Amino acid sequence: MGRRRNEIAGIPARLKTDPDEEEKMTETRTYKDVQLGESLPELSIDLTVSLIVAGAVASQDYTPVHHDKKAAQEAGMQDVFMNILTTNGLVSRFVTDWAGIDSRVTHVAIKLGTPNLPGDTMMLSGEVTAMDDESGSITVAITGKNAWGNHVTGTVDLLLPGGVN
Repeated sequence: MGRRRNEIAGIPARLKTDPDEEEKMTETRTYKDVQLGESLPELSIDLTVSLIVAGAVASQDYTPVHHDKKAAQEAGMQDVFMNILTTNGLVSRFVTDWAGIDSRVTHVAIKLGTPNLPGDTMMLSGEVTAMDDESGSITVAITGKNAWGNHVTGTVDLLLPGGVN
């Protein structure tokens, strides 16, 4: 069988913590399933030139530093680096893989720190920091770290089924 596009780009097909958890990843969490302070399973993403360039092209960001190594070096970087739109997509994907297909992202607020460069790994982690019983929304604080430090920090707000009383 052929490999999935995400696997070719260096992104795991979906979050996996252990074989027993794999079946749960296809289900949507309900508001009642979530606990304040709950940690999301970490996601490790290998940063490749293909991932960085494909993310920039897919988001129509043709700024040369995201696809041209020479331009990135002329700008003071050692190689091409990930754009914020790719990071935003990976953060949203990280949280929705945990929450499930019936969850809905309502707000993303992220801040970039150190650049994501090819050959490094970004480790995404998250924690449920707020829950609103009236709306059924939750807030997940996220951090994405690489060898230089925090690449991304921020929050993602989600609506989960079964949350409105």
